[in-house]
Amino acid sequence: MKLFLCMAAIAGTAALSAETFEIPVEKLHDKIRGGMLGHMLGDLNGLKHEMKYIAEPGNVEKYVPELSTGAWTDDDTDVEWVYLLEMQRTRKMLVPQTSISELWQRHINRAIWCSHLYLRQLLDIGINPPLTGSVHINPWADFNLSGQFVSESFGLISPGMPQTAARIGTYYTHVAVDGEPIQSTQLFDAMIATAFLTNDIDKIVDAGLAATDPASKMHQMVLDVRRFHKQNPQDWRTTRRLLKEKYMYYGGQDMRDRNGVLLNGSSAVAALLYGQGDFTETLRHAFNFGWDADNNAAVAGAIIGTTKGWKWMMDQGWNIKDLFRNTSRDEMPMDETMTTFGDRLVALAEQNIVEHGGTKATLGGTAVYRIQTENAANIEKLPDPAKQLAALRAGLAAELEATITRSASNKELARAAYLAICLDQAPPLKQKYPERWAKAIAALAGFPGVMQTIFYNQATAQATIRDKALAAGLMQPAKAAQTK
Repeated sequence: MKLFLCMAAIAGTAALSAETFEIPVEKLHDKIRGGMLGHMLGDLNGLKHEMKYIAEPGNVEKYVPELSTGAWTDDDTDVEWVYLLEMQRTRKMLVPQTSISELWQRHINRAIWCSHLYLRQLLDIGINPPLTGSVHINPWADFNLSGQFVSESFGLISPGMPQTAARIGTYYTHVAVDGEPIQSTQLFDAMIATAFLTNDIDKIVDAGLAATDPASKMHQMVLDVRRFHKQNPQDWRTTRRLLKEKYMYYGGQDMRDRNGVLLNGSSAVAALLYGQGDFTETLRHAFNFGWDADNNAAVAGAIIGTTKGWKWMMDQGWNIKDLFRNTSRDEMPMDETMTTFGDRLVALAEQNIVEHGGTKATLGGTAVYRIQTENAANIEKLPDPAKQLAALRAGLAAELEATITRSASNKELARAAYLAICLDQAPPLKQKYPERWAKAIAALAGFPGVMQTIFYNQATAQATIRDKALAAGLMQPAKAAQTK
């Protein structure tokens, strides 16, 4: 089997077919840390641009990366951080779903929004992953950006293995999302994994495109961005306008036009094409394309940071302090740094490489990894929502009826009532067991966090669960000043 040596890959000339790929250990670690730093810079430097440019693009003319006080926890990095520590502790790439529920309840209780806030409340009534990310259970799940911004680390621990990156990434992003957002996970994790093999942006985008289902809107979105860029190679504003015209569905007023995967995913891909491999220009374009700009800059930064590496980035003279402050995650380390965060990624990457047939060896006095690379490919097709719903009903109907009719706890009754409402099982249960159904509804009403998410944490364009809940007998509560 042909061996592609590290210098060819660094120059961007290595073939992207499945082969054994050799890279010095030091070089791979440098790329992982560079991707991590790019991720954090895009996220945290992008926060001041988040949701600022909706109808029109931004006008950022100059950008100098900096983290003069260090990095800090933000939902673009710290949900993955929780997973990474557990993966490292258990030495399992795929932490059991029951453990994921426990991780969220122990560590992730604030500084969460949209799909994450919704799923966190569902956990309190015993609805666990992956149900928490089902489009039929969580009204944010079919469009929310979580599939993009809770994925970068899984590409960074899967160098040269885009299918593996996508499998790990989708396993964790299914906690919050489904459908098109899962295609988003596959798109960007494949791109990050491929950035270890080449610095050619077109080849990196090729890999992302290959990782998406051709029937998905995400796949078509990448084709559109490429077409608009080709037609307007020096005019990013026109490309931005064309993307807005095609993928903004609600005039920018609904969260689907702000937090959705299509507009934001297109912004990240466009930033990569217009940035042409330049780190600061790529992030500047990500800021200017707007919408949920910090998340788009984060994924683009992870990709370009991987091609550049930590040493190159630190040699630029940017003011960066080696610190990762925990400002939001309960019972997580308070002494983390970017170095220790990178150490976790490096350790998991080595484990992942070995688990997928790679090795670590010494050649001519240099420690190297031999990685069994993979072709990028779509590993999860876009599902049929109607078939999904039918399967959920068939799988849960008997359980829900049994729970409603037996002497169950309030938590069990609340869970059954909520799932029955979502799956259109409430009307027959209410008619058949009116007294028991009333008790189940009362139990659900006793979970104020869940009640707030049902009635006040839904995108305006999709209020079906709220409407079903009202029809099922739930009374809308007063809006709380603050929810968990």
